[in-house]
Amino acid sequence: MAGKSGREISASKAVSLKDRLLTWEGALVLVLIGVQIFGLVISDNYNAVNVLREMPKYLAEIFMLFGMGYILILGDIDISVGSIVCLSATMACFAGNGGAPFAVVIFVPMIVGLLCGMLNGLIATKFTELPTMIVTLGTQIIFRGIAEVSLGSGGSVSMKDQSGLIAMSKKIGPFPLSFFFVIIAAVIFITIANRSTFGRKLYAIGSNRTAAYYAGIAVQKCRFICYALLGFLAGVCGLFLLASLYGANTTTGNGFEMEVIAMCVFGGIATTGGKGNLIGGFIAAFVIVCLRIALGQRNINTQVILVVIGAMLIVSVLIPAISAAITKNKKRKAV
Repeated sequence: MAGKSGREISASKAVSLKDRLLTWEGALVLVLIGVQIFGLVISDNYNAVNVLREMPKYLAEIFMLFGMGYILILGDIDISVGSIVCLSATMACFAGNGGAPFAVVIFVPMIVGLLCGMLNGLIATKFTELPTMIVTLGTQIIFRGIAEVSLGSGGSVSMKDQSGLIAMSKKIGPFPLSFFFVIIAAVIFITIANRSTFGRKLYAIGSNRTAAYYAGIAVQKCRFICYALLGFLAGVCGLFLLASLYGANTTTGNGFEMEVIAMCVFGGIATTGGKGNLIGGFIAAFVIVCLRIALGQRNINTQVILVVIGAMLIVSVLIPAISAAITKNKKRKAV
């Protein structure tokens, strides 16, 4: 707006480059740049072409980041998503091998994932006294058990007609097709979280569920939608994972739930609810993916990679706590 002097006065405070870099997201951008330098130092094969070639098998997990971010902002958790990925990919294979056209096969994992997510949401919202970790631990066992029973003694299934999956794994220039779908999903879900009424409701519920309820927010409805959405995105993950592996087995999706939660927490999304930004989680996802690719090119043991990611996760949790303690100590001295 214009003041008495005729000058335009901004309605929002200008944010300097220094202030942006001091945010958690700004720090993550610097970490991502550091990972690129680290990759170039430890591996002669670490370059943009090779990273993009290896990225599709990791990109599938990022779809679940957005749904898991919503769940964590609510103050809930869902550890069944890895099993949903396994079940949805398995059912898609059976549908394709049963003669269903690929146009139908595409929707099978999404529908399976949605139904699994709706079951999680139904139990979590109808039996609110049950911890969501226990609820989803139970459904995790159930979903993977169904997949293992369906796979039978062989423990694996492959798509007979792989032409549709090959088409999904094609590239546009150097970029895999899944990369563009991840970017589109990021824009949609980050905008919803940061700019929509629904996003503000999620933060309100995560900050104080009781206060949100008395403020007129349909708390249980929002929770149900988020669980269903996460299940749907796990199905999408299963579909794109299928496009990379051309099949499924009893280990498909193993550990995905912990990796997605790690991406969210490393991105600054608090597990206690009401805090964090999906943008940070999105940047953190690429930090972890690039780090895995760089270490993998040096043939470093997978377990060592998990140790590194675990250490990063612990540090990301400790930094805010240490910062808060320092700030509190400074205030006490000032008083």
